[in-house]
Amino acid sequence: MISIRNVCKRFGAQVVLDGVSLEIENGRTLAIVGPSGVGKSVLLKLIIGILSPDSGEIYIFGENMSRARSERERNRIRASMGVLFQAAALFDSLTVYENIAFALIERTNMKQREIHAKVVEMLQAFGLEPYAALYPEQIPIGTRKRVGLARCLITEPKILLFDEPNTGLDPLIGQEVYDLINSCRAKWGFGGVVVSHELPEVFQVSDRVAMLLQGRIVMEGTPKDFVESENPAVQQFLYGRTHGPIQIQ
Repeated sequence: MISIRNVCKRFGAQVVLDGVSLEIENGRTLAIVGPSGVGKSVLLKLIIGILSPDSGEIYIFGENMSRARSERERNRIRASMGVLFQAAALFDSLTVYENIAFALIERTNMKQREIHAKVVEMLQAFGLEPYAALYPEQIPIGTRKRVGLARCLITEPKILLFDEPNTGLDPLIGQEVYDLINSCRAKWGFGGVVVSHELPEVFQVSDRVAMLLQGRIVMEGTPKDFVESENPAVQQFLYGRTHGPIQIQ
């Protein structure tokens, strides 16, 4: 599904990613974890094609995103993906209904009645009918996440990418988001990537976990493997210790 091969990325003199390689199987979800500022979101942007690697390659279902020559080609590859950003990234000037409909209007040739039927289906699936005519600022943050996920799934992507899905949420709403992700995985069968620094909570939605540190993958395996790892950096990050190989900035 996603193949990341020896990817390097730097900004000026700062090396952010230094030979990162990962394989994400179809229908499976990988959590990319690590302290703040280690390049997790940069890696996500490389997968999406917002950024390009300095070297290495990224394949999405066999197509080389990192070597796409035009935005049109990148958009064609992106058609198999949906992205849920930290704050859901809804359009403030559009209603909940319009936000969910947006991708179908912009990226398909569906007729208006077909779009309406799909949007109503998603509103019902996510319990959003009471909010359809409201704007993002008028609804709670947890509900905004539901809208964002509905907007992602309306195009029926095979891959979903989550950038810190629980940032800024209290534990109860955060758990609601994880429960929502799991129920959607069961219903729609997508795989993908979850970028997070929340351990062990993110293990709930992950088949495998990879820890990024100093530009490299220092550990990759199942959540059980991660918990049982004897790697000092993994143990320090997992248990929030201030002393260890990870330098607190």
